[in-house]
Amino acid sequence: MSIITLNKVTVFGLDIDKPQVLEGLQTLGCMHLIPLQPPPKETEFGTSDRYEDAQKALHYIMDVPRRRHQVHDEAKFDLDQVVKEALANQQKQREAEDKRLFLSNRLKNLEPWGNFTLPDLKELGGYRLWFYQVPHTKAKQIQELEAFPWQIVGEDNLHVYLVVIAQEEPPSDALLVPRTRTGSVSPEELQRQLEEVEIELDEIRAEQEALSRWIFLLSKNLARAEDQTVLQEASAQTKEEDGIFMVQGWMPKRNLKQLDLFAEQQGLAFLAEPPKPDETPPTLMENPPAFKGGEALVTFYETPGYRTWDPSTTVFFSFALFFAMILADTGYALLLWAGLLYFWKRMGQSDSGRSTRIYAVVILTASVIYGVMVGSYFGVEPPEGSLLANLKVLNLQNFNAMMKLSIAIGCLHLAFANAAAAYHAVGFSGKAKPLGWMAVILGGFAWFILNSQDLAIGLLAGGFFVVFLGAFLGSRQNFPLRLVSGLGALTGITKLFGDILSYLRLFALGLATASLALTFNQLAAQVHESMAGLGIDILLSFLILLIGHSITLGMGILACFVHGVRLNVIEFFNWGLSEEGYPFHAFIKKEHTS
Repeated sequence: MSIITLNKVTVFGLDIDKPQVLEGLQTLGCMHLIPLQPPPKETEFGTSDRYEDAQKALHYIMDVPRRRHQVHDEAKFDLDQVVKEALANQQKQREAEDKRLFLSNRLKNLEPWGNFTLPDLKELGGYRLWFYQVPHTKAKQIQELEAFPWQIVGEDNLHVYLVVIAQEEPPSDALLVPRTRTGSVSPEELQRQLEEVEIELDEIRAEQEALSRWIFLLSKNLARAEDQTVLQEASAQTKEEDGIFMVQGWMPKRNLKQLDLFAEQQGLAFLAEPPKPDETPPTLMENPPAFKGGEALVTFYETPGYRTWDPSTTVFFSFALFFAMILADTGYALLLWAGLLYFWKRMGQSDSGRSTRIYAVVILTASVIYGVMVGSYFGVEPPEGSLLANLKVLNLQNFNAMMKLSIAIGCLHLAFANAAAAYHAVGFSGKAKPLGWMAVILGGFAWFILNSQDLAIGLLAGGFFVVFLGAFLGSRQNFPLRLVSGLGALTGITKLFGDILSYLRLFALGLATASLALTFNQLAAQVHESMAGLGIDILLSFLILLIGHSITLGMGILACFVHGVRLNVIEFFNWGLSEEGYPFHAFIKKEHTS
């Protein structure tokens, strides 16, 4: 829930010890390197193509339904041979699948013509068979085809299947439809070839599954190769002079003791100093596993600047609230809960899956609670006098109240953003503007929500004055231009007003979800009533409900993510984060042994 304090570290050592020192720093795994030389243009794992081929091979053999027992003895592993076999197997599978698709389509196209074998040209005295698929609307023209012998060999609801006998292809205006190209291979032969391809595909997949026994060793070698590539890049970016090499990077202040111990063991010298005002360190955010979901949403759009703050916790809870308000239905939330429980064990197999699982619990719990508060269960309201009806405290049809609720949430959200920006800003002018805008927001909140005009006028006047003063004093130009700068800052009220109004989408989208669910319910009821006694009314009503609620849920989930993220990363970040940074990438060894 914070941005880790970093120090710029410069390590000095003898040139002869450089490989050993860099490998030790990579094992230490807590330094973001600063290049002192231009990065190398080429990567090495033999060649970059070899590395890419190994990656492709690994991804391919991992995509099997069942993996074989993993081999751990590297003496039995030939990297190039495994990669070669995997890529060859992949190519054979592609070719076989393409052939199967071709044969299946050809058989489907020939099905209306029945099972036939084209005779040899000598048997027909130089004549050929020409196949036509004629729509019923043009079938009358067949009777007018007097220049050539013909025969109708099949018919369905849409077409008549016609064979014409002629030495040359009949002119295009004879039937006004293009001829069907059937090829020279009979359907029986095509079916035989299709069976052979299916058998071949089974053998190819069995070979792919057999190759899956090398996943562990191939992954290990790829990680080792990537470590070597990164190590070589790091070595090329150090600075060397008079037998001394220098490597520089950003390191968490808390890790300096580890570096001190490492330097003592290796006989190194190092200098650690805090970042200077004109330096831009990377941003290393640290959140407990429970809040990693909020961090993922933050970094999805941008990385906060090093000197700003980590909004992960705020985004964690605000996104959950926005998701619940947009979904606005307990039934849909419980359906998503069922999906979460189904994938629960699978999601627990990785760190990212576990953090996503925790976040999903928070989001869906909030969605269930909000759905109960608005009294919507797949668009159906609970019966009057029931317990669920008594728990309904919000009415989506009360436009005035729901608009006020959405605006209030927007005011508090952006007020908190400005408060956080002011807390982390430096100097009076840096703190004044966000504090002034926070006062303006609270003034609007008091006017619109609390109906307290006196309090609102005081907050609005004071807020505008502080915004003006902050911009005026923060300008380094002469007096007239400083005055213009102060007045210009006040124009930000239009953007602030628009951003707060953006939160109305919480009410509008929640109402849309509920209205759409209700509409499908009414449509299903109308079909059931109008077709009662025909025997298919229940089936049709069920299909309408199934398809309709699937569409509503899908659109609702999409709206929850798009607009929930938007309100955080556009409206909230715009007022809460003063600068954008870049992520901390540790110089770390990725190879793991087991």
